[in-house]
Amino acid sequence: MTFTYERIDKNEAVLLVIDHQEGLYQLARDASPVNVKSSILAHAALGKIFGLPTILTTSTETGPNGPLPKEITDMHPDAPYIKRQGEVNAWDNPDFRAAVQATGKKQVIIAGITTDVCTTFLALSLVEAGYTVFVNADASGTFDVRTAQDANDRMRAAGIQVLSMFAVATELMRDWRDTPGAREMVPFFDTYLPEYGFLARAHDAAIANGTPSGL
Repeated sequence: MTFTYERIDKNEAVLLVIDHQEGLYQLARDASPVNVKSSILAHAALGKIFGLPTILTTSTETGPNGPLPKEITDMHPDAPYIKRQGEVNAWDNPDFRAAVQATGKKQVIIAGITTDVCTTFLALSLVEAGYTVFVNADASGTFDVRTAQDANDRMRAAGIQVLSMFAVATELMRDWRDTPGAREMVPFFDTYLPEYGFLARAHDAAIANGTPSGL
């Protein structure tokens, strides 16, 4: 069996923010609330750092689903913002579909709440329409771990790549020497992935003040 590794290409990708709404956020119980918030903000920030065309969409945001967090709309004040009034699957909304098609990109990076509905339905429709789809699993959330696993299995069965936020970010970057590279991404990780940020901080502290261990 021949395998072709299709990597995310920052010049060929569009980033979609799907229903990361303040009300729906309450349904994301498969990770801690702190991690979910950090991950959805990180997802939006990747679009800004890499200059990706970014499209925002919500589902009936004047009801209990609520609006997008202000942090996201402030990051992308000029992005298409499709406020769906009833369509569960964003691809069923003609304005949203036209916005994606207008980018001319064939790779799509998506994340949404909930994973099993807002993310999965759209991801499957995008594959059917001929796109290569990468799902940011960390920035998608749902009721529990089992539901998330079932949704991810369903997407993988359709050829959708399900990745962590760290994998999406580093595949977009590819090389720490690039731009965006270490200069842009280390502060990004310090904000949104503190495990890596503190690794970098410890390295800096060791260079500035450390005593060699002798190993």
